[in-house]
Amino acid sequence: MTIVADERASAHVVEVTGGVDTHADVHVAAAIDQVGRELGWASFPTTPAGYEDLAEWLGGFGRVGLVGVEGTGVYGAGLTRALAAGGLKVVEVDRPDRKSRRDQGKSDPIDAYAAARAALSGRAEGTPKTRDGAVEMIRTLRVARSSAVKAKAVALTQLKALVKTAPEPLRSELRLLDGAELLTRCAGLRAARGAAPNPSPFAKRPPRPGTLADPTAACKRALSTLARRIDALAEEIAELDDDLEPLVAATAPTLLALYGVGLDVAGQLLTTAGDNPERLRSESAFAHLCGVAPIPASSGKTNRHRLNRGGDRGANNALWRMAMVRLRYDPATRAYRDRRAKEQKTNKDIMRCLKRYLAREVYRALLADAALRST
Repeated sequence: MTIVADERASAHVVEVTGGVDTHADVHVAAAIDQVGRELGWASFPTTPAGYEDLAEWLGGFGRVGLVGVEGTGVYGAGLTRALAAGGLKVVEVDRPDRKSRRDQGKSDPIDAYAAARAALSGRAEGTPKTRDGAVEMIRTLRVARSSAVKAKAVALTQLKALVKTAPEPLRSELRLLDGAELLTRCAGLRAARGAAPNPSPFAKRPPRPGTLADPTAACKRALSTLARRIDALAEEIAELDDDLEPLVAATAPTLLALYGVGLDVAGQLLTTAGDNPERLRSESAFAHLCGVAPIPASSGKTNRHRLNRGGDRGANNALWRMAMVRLRYDPATRAYRDRRAKEQKTNKDIMRCLKRYLAREVYRALLADAALRST
């Protein structure tokens, strides 16, 4: 542990505000008093004992009123849980922008002091996710499921591309097949091989099979491998869905009751809001988090808003899927679209407005489900 203290600091500190610049192996903490005077900085290992030492070090300057932590959802997740369990109030601090870093320089103590000042001034006031309930379980399972879905899509694209470029007559045999029939046929392909090489008396591995005979054999080998990989990933996704379905159904019954919300959409929206959606001050804050809050784009006689490109893009996509389902099957939503179209609204503007309304519904449902979980 490294500690540097400022000798000019007063011995009579009424209230201390801490700031932490988080990293994988070491967290750097800084302390300031109620008027922003620097009290000192220290580095602590990212272990339970290090978290305890950090809280004790901050308390050595006086009463700790607030701690600003960068990256509460990544490197600072463990520290945030430990500080909250110790009764300290933690706020999430955004990383300094590039202009501030150009003006003030870049170092871990500078970033830690900047986090403390942001917390003291009120610029940083976001409550971090608790990450200790059912929603955290859903988030971790969705990480594994998302990677499996992406890997399956990549493997399927590669398999179809190989079928298109396969040598004849293999291409003619497979080109008209699709879906499960194509996968079954490819998984059963066997490649022709030459004679096996002579085994070495010093080899530690079993002897390898014979070399592939020709490009057709190599193509069969690749198609068989990809098909078996796709089947394995499909089974993996199904197993994760079996774990996710009861969790999501028990955690968000009100959310699932909304029109256009399925297990995947509900899981994404729960992950975005966290176990404590009450940390979001209003439905406007939730809309901003989802990237559906309108951004003013007016100038002169033009009075309009534009799409918000920020926020959680996964939540934005979930609201888009809700909107598309309703536009296709819900008469009330289609009537709303037609009415706004008569007002000379573009399709982008109509979708922006619709997602904003959906964010309001989702926010209320999330609060209702959180209240059910707490009781």
